[in-house]
Amino acid sequence: MVKMVPGLQSDLQQIQDKVINNKRLSKQDGLLLYECNDIMFLAKLADLARINRFKANSKHDEINYVYWINNHHLNLSNICEGNCKFCAFRKEKSQKGAFSLSLDQAVEYIKTKVSPNASEIHIVSSLNPDYDLNFYKNLFKKIKKILPNIHIQALTPVEIDYIAKIEKLTPEHVLCELIDVGLGSLPGGGAEMFSAKIREKLCPNKISGYCWLKIMDIAHSLGLKSNATMLTGIGETSEDKIDHMLAIRDVQDKTNGFMSFIPLVCHYDNTGLTDYKKLSNENILKNFAIARLILDNINYLKSFWIQIGINLVQKSLSYGVNDIDGTVIEEKISYAAGAGKERFLTESKLIEIVEFQDKIPVERDTLYNIIKVYN
Repeated sequence: MVKMVPGLQSDLQQIQDKVINNKRLSKQDGLLLYECNDIMFLAKLADLARINRFKANSKHDEINYVYWINNHHLNLSNICEGNCKFCAFRKEKSQKGAFSLSLDQAVEYIKTKVSPNASEIHIVSSLNPDYDLNFYKNLFKKIKKILPNIHIQALTPVEIDYIAKIEKLTPEHVLCELIDVGLGSLPGGGAEMFSAKIREKLCPNKISGYCWLKIMDIAHSLGLKSNATMLTGIGETSEDKIDHMLAIRDVQDKTNGFMSFIPLVCHYDNTGLTDYKKLSNENILKNFAIARLILDNINYLKSFWIQIGINLVQKSLSYGVNDIDGTVIEEKISYAAGAGKERFLTESKLIEIVEFQDKIPVERDTLYNIIKVYN
């Protein structure tokens, strides 16, 4: 049982009481939590919210489960028509290091590199006009032929919108076509920070936060599940972060389609933000804790080890986090910006990370069906 903190100032006491009694937190509550510098209080409060969330759900009575997945990332190309200042992955076609896999090359990669034991292939890339709807339809068909049991999690709302525009179709039409050939869920990328001011400054060509949420709403209405992200360390305020979470919470109230929420951290190597100051570990952990407290309708809070490193991932398990993603073989986008040294983790290492915090490792599939519990 989590021991709560006595003798709090009245505002924090009211927030603690709300959490104890499973009452929803307001925007003002979230802003007060960001002003709180007692990181251990935030950790205890977030952990209580996690416990309450799973106690209330009869399907998930094991409150100490921490989930991971055997997954493989495929980044097809880094040639992109976007112009996001925080991106180190993007290249012009003529630049050194630019690459773009043909359909045959992608298929060969699937055949030779992706383990038949992988539960999921995660495909995000770039806004590349060479990759039209037919390319993805053919790719997904071939993936399903080679690995019929693998789950395809692919294409952020930004990519879906881009395909729709080059094909002169609606995002709904694009999603329906892709579902028919094996698309299983959407990743949560491209959300960045919904603040219009930040998007205008750092990614003016990217779809708006409203459009991102709308495409997720459509995807959920078609039966697809998805994740949601928030990119921090890009000049955002506490209010920007709370507004971002509340917008996701509102959609989740309507659709129940978000499986997990992933607070991401911007890395600045090879980007246009090299003068930005790196977030402290305390601020990273605070984002996890407050996300767990505000997003009371999303079961899984994910800490992405390739972004923040193994040590901080382990600490995050005391701040409401209950998912550490997975093996993440071959991810290139975060790595290009200087995130971490490891390119993938073995199953045994993932188990070790979880057990180090006296939690129970659980291998899952994309939709959080349990494959194996490691007692």
